[in-house]
Amino acid sequence: MVVVFEDFVASGGRSLKAGLVAAYGPDAGMEAYAEAIAYGWEHWNRVGVMGNPAGYLFRVGQSAARRARNKHGFLPLPPPVGLPDVEPGLIPALEGLSESQRLCVVLVHALDWSPTEVAELLDVHVSSVRTHIRRGLVRLHEALEVRSNAG
Repeated sequence: MVVVFEDFVASGGRSLKAGLVAAYGPDAGMEAYAEAIAYGWEHWNRVGVMGNPAGYLFRVGQSAARRARNKHGFLPLPPPVGLPDVEPGLIPALEGLSESQRLCVVLVHALDWSPTEVAELLDVHVSSVRTHIRRGLVRLHEALEVRSNAG
């Protein structure tokens, strides 16, 4: 089934943008999204007939973000005034996760995506997404020194 490029941007493009911003932060994520959309536009005859154009373009965006990755981290430091109460160590803890763990944790727990939606974007099995989430949350708990009440 051939999808019209403009229809893709209106539907699948939103999840592509959200996934890249979650993976690489607002600045690098938007740049990666722009690169992916530009690539998609230029190669739409080939990309538009793929089974998962958003997943393919996500990989294109990942490549662009990796080339341009800032050595000082991908998330901006929060401004000191007007923020909700957020654990100050959260951003460094998120940066300490693997890219897959960070992406899955942020999309599911911060942006309220389902594991199925994340799996479709990443073109992986739902079980892989759940594993990344579980391992990412364990590492976040360790980094933030959060102890379970169940023990």
